[in-house]
Amino acid sequence: MAQKSVTYSDSGKVRRVIVVGGGLAGLTTVIKLCEAGVAVDLFSLVPVKRSHSVCAQGGINASVNTKGEGDSPQVHLEETVYGGDFLANQSPVKGMADAAPGIVFMLDRMGVPFNRTPEGLLDFRRFGGTLFHRTAFAGATTGQQLLYALDEQVRRYETLEVEDDKGVVIRGERMVRKFEFWDFLSVVQDDGGIVRGIVAQDLKSMQVRAFPGDCVCLATGGPGIIFGRSTNSVINTGTAASAVYQQGACYANGEFIQVHPTAIPGADKLRLISESVRGEGGRVWVPRDPKEGRAGAEVPEGDRDYFLEEKYPGYGNLVPRDIASRELFKKCFHEKRGVYNPKSSKNENEVYLDVSHLPADMLKKKLAGVLETYEKFVGEDPYTSPMRVFPAVHYSMGGLWVDFERTSDGSLVKGSPRNQATNLEGLYAAGECDYQYHGANRLGANSLLSCIYAGLVTGPAMASYRKNVARSAWDFPASLFEKAEKRERAKYESILKMNGDENPYVLHEELGRTMLEGCTVERHNDELTKVIAKIDELSERAKKIGVTDTSSRANQGAQFVRHLNNMLVVARVIAQGANNRDESRGAHFKPAFKERDDKNWLRSTLALHAGGDGASLPTVTYVRALDYSLCGKAIHATDDVDISLVKPRARRYEQAGAASTVAVAKPSVPAAKAGATKGESSQSAE
Repeated sequence: MAQKSVTYSDSGKVRRVIVVGGGLAGLTTVIKLCEAGVAVDLFSLVPVKRSHSVCAQGGINASVNTKGEGDSPQVHLEETVYGGDFLANQSPVKGMADAAPGIVFMLDRMGVPFNRTPEGLLDFRRFGGTLFHRTAFAGATTGQQLLYALDEQVRRYETLEVEDDKGVVIRGERMVRKFEFWDFLSVVQDDGGIVRGIVAQDLKSMQVRAFPGDCVCLATGGPGIIFGRSTNSVINTGTAASAVYQQGACYANGEFIQVHPTAIPGADKLRLISESVRGEGGRVWVPRDPKEGRAGAEVPEGDRDYFLEEKYPGYGNLVPRDIASRELFKKCFHEKRGVYNPKSSKNENEVYLDVSHLPADMLKKKLAGVLETYEKFVGEDPYTSPMRVFPAVHYSMGGLWVDFERTSDGSLVKGSPRNQATNLEGLYAAGECDYQYHGANRLGANSLLSCIYAGLVTGPAMASYRKNVARSAWDFPASLFEKAEKRERAKYESILKMNGDENPYVLHEELGRTMLEGCTVERHNDELTKVIAKIDELSERAKKIGVTDTSSRANQGAQFVRHLNNMLVVARVIAQGANNRDESRGAHFKPAFKERDDKNWLRSTLALHAGGDGASLPTVTYVRALDYSLCGKAIHATDDVDISLVKPRARRYEQAGAASTVAVAKPSVPAAKAGATKGESSQSAE
């Protein structure tokens, strides 16, 4: 039976919900909850304004069509599912594409300093996988500008007090309570498995504490640090998603990891060179002579191989990231044609990304942030010399499985509590830590959009769930939360007592190297078997760690051990899923299985955790269906992919406008019909 009050619990306490993660997805979720009158406790591992969303450079997609190219949300939908190799559920993608223009206009009204045309209109640039100018941008720091704008809105709610059902202000109860520098440990579940709150740790005092919440949203980003060096921040360990996966949440499509084609090779971190560089006219090339000894700027035009432009004349340097990364990998690893280093007498794993032919004033206006990063860390002037880049792990298309409720016209039911719900009742997920919007490969600039759209969906879904939940978390006995708190405190204290010979940072280095070498651009089953064996070995060795810090305050060493254990769990999901999926689809490429196999693999990978008995290691169980309950209603979900709006077809970017030329020429004809001729079989772009 629903609560009599949506503000007060039966025990008279103000009912609150919890959002974990202060990036774009988390902040948007908080805003929508506050608009619905729901009080929120917001937790963040770092200061909210340092969340990983701040690192995004290139822009956010929206089919506004200010340039009169014939773009539309329908084309955006079709190019997104086409670019994702038809593994994304199409109804959520349709909802995202339809909402995108309104999202960009909303951000503009919030004060995001988007670049504009001389006429004062929002400017849009091209990104990979499309022939349209669809990406709104704020120079080369779009993520930062969006994050700061949303943070300002949330800060406003931090100053406002909660109102009850009759509009009476409740003194001392703020709409948003912010907990920065808190590390998520686990969810609190009642005897029926329903999520009733979280346990988190204050990273300054190291206090472990349980917090009630009528429902919880994880918006905690991706697991890029599992691969060691990547474009991700060091906070992106995937620890929160791993923790709830170990508590029963389903992890979906974990094997789909995006490798960005252009990053700065480095010993500590692989710093991203945004796709916006190619969107503004940057060109990728290698010397035609593998032993070319001249500096890049000195190589004449005729001696350059613009290999992406030659193979993909329509899209050129803006083919989707999975295709571009494989082409760069092929040049360097298989053809040994990377940039030649006269000092070492070998071809390095680098290609040139060149903007030196473009006007300096334009580059400073649109790309200054990216080019400054290159100049700072490489010590070369990208305005006059080609940049040296190579692919790097960048994004996870997989993540926590989340549900959706579809309308008759193929979009989402607004406010449905099923939207963005995991299979753990009361737990939601949004942003990169969910699997919903990108299928097998994300198109550039869809990430910021999907984070914000997921937040716009998750907030109303959580508000609906809270309104209909039979019993508030705030009415459960304190013993429920004390038990969870005691469990997590015991785990932490056991880490402090570890005095073995293994160094956790060395183990992480080995994990990262193993995952990079065996589970990124190209995947081979024999190598993946070795990767899984290595993960098992590292998991055993992790039991013999000697913790590097036993201090009682700001203990980063013990925290890292916890994150490492959680990374090992998700690494196995990624590697085992890649080993199982014998096909090539999007970012998952197996040379031994080059064709896309829609008969056997047009389905989501659903992974459930199978815990060990103490002597054995945890394993992964893969299922074809999930049964869960939501507000007293039983729900059955399968691994089938929603392909109701765009029929799967061969994915070919060699043809100009493979996904959209028909839509440009004849807007009334669905773009999905373009690029596939009669008799084509479903196969990868390779």
